[in-house]
Amino acid sequence: MSDQNFYQSPPPPQYGQQTSSLAVISLVAGIASYFIIPFLGAIAAIITGNMAKKEIHQSAGRLSGLGMAKWGVILGWINVGLSVVGLCLALLSILGVFTLPFCVLPFANFNY
Repeated sequence: MSDQNFYQSPPPPQYGQQTSSLAVISLVAGIASYFIIPFLGAIAAIITGNMAKKEIHQSAGRLSGLGMAKWGVILGWINVGLSVVGLCLALLSILGVFTLPFCVLPFANFNY
């Protein structure tokens, strides 16, 4: 056995890719934003999803979970869009745009 082989360190153990924990958090927050915490879950899903995508791209192949991060961001943006539409409809309802026709129609005289 030569001295050259004796002083070489063994190669580091090869493990499989690890899933990014930020990607998992993003997906869970994106799903939870529809059932548990509507608007805040969506914001958390968008932020952690973008952080996870950046982390995965910088890991040089050590981390996986890009699909989970993307779906977390997608679910978050869909929930934000639905929340904005819901808030607009609620505001229009409060202002009386939707309720006015339903209040006037019973008293309308349609006999011509």
